Amino acid sequence: MKIVITEFMDERAVDQLRAKHEVDYDPALVDDPARLAARATSADALIVRNRTPVRDQLLAALARCKVVGRLGVGLDNIDVAGCEARGLRVIPATGANALSVAEYVVTSAMLLLRGAYASTAAVAQGRWPRAALSSGREVAGKTLGLIGFGSIGQLTARLARGVGMEVTAFDAMMDMDHPAFAQHAVRCAGLEEVITMSDVVSLHVPLVESTRGLFDAQRIASMKKGAVLINTARGGIVDELALAAALKSGHLGGAAIDVFANEPLPAAPHFEACPNLVLTPHIAGVSAESNERVSFLIAQKVLDALEASA
Repeated sequence: MKIVITEFMDERAVDQLRAKHEVDYDPALVDDPARLAARATSADALIVRNRTPVRDQLLAALARCKVVGRLGVGLDNIDVAGCEARGLRVIPATGANALSVAEYVVTSAMLLLRGAYASTAAVAQGRWPRAALSSGREVAGKTLGLIGFGSIGQLTARLARGVGMEVTAFDAMMDMDHPAFAQHAVRCAGLEEVITMSDVVSLHVPLVESTRGLFDAQRIASMKKGAVLINTARGGIVDELALAAALKSGHLGGAAIDVFANEPLPAAPHFEACPNLVLTPHIAGVSAESNERVSFLIAQKVLDALEASA
């Protein structure tokens, strides 16, 4: 059988697939839709990350495909219903990158609250901005508000509590008496309370119609003055122009944004000159260790699915 892989994957996991099947591994395929569609016609399995849109033309080309492996957890780039209608099984790498995301969130919270880590150039040039950088905030005792309390949110809560943060969370899919809240010593609250009362707000929800534009100008304005916003979930949840304006006005104390409405992010002049802003290229869930976990998990699950379909 033939496995087509359209984005980067741990080479050892690719070798695991090659040991049993023909593998077409080309991380550049994601940027060549015509070539990708042509190769997809002979694929028995397709493995993608978040940039490959498994819908429309590509989905139609998957005439003999049996399984789609997702090197990650978000499924907004995959027409899951369309896949299921064609008999394609969609397999995400649930849980395999949770630690990487959780560490990114807690690290970003500490960095942005302290606000002291962009002084290298000044100090190396002989300046000494000690007074300007002496009012940074400690993370201990601050409240982390989680919007979404699935596996990643729960692990983030555990790490945050380990550095002394209080954690409150909202999840539209979980009742207030869900045992996960008590298990992680997290207070469950309504969406607006979490947003208005937290020193750090971190997003852990999928991009669906109910979350698209969730953090618009009005909602950002309702956050505590000086609060920090972290988005490792999906672009499109946060209004990027409104976020930039809130940073420049001083209403927000900082932001770490790993995901964007358009990826790769085109030139974004609205983000220029924003204070205490960290932009990263959708890598919160990608570390050396998580890439290994995700890759081997999906490799094994794809192998199992192909064997079951044989």
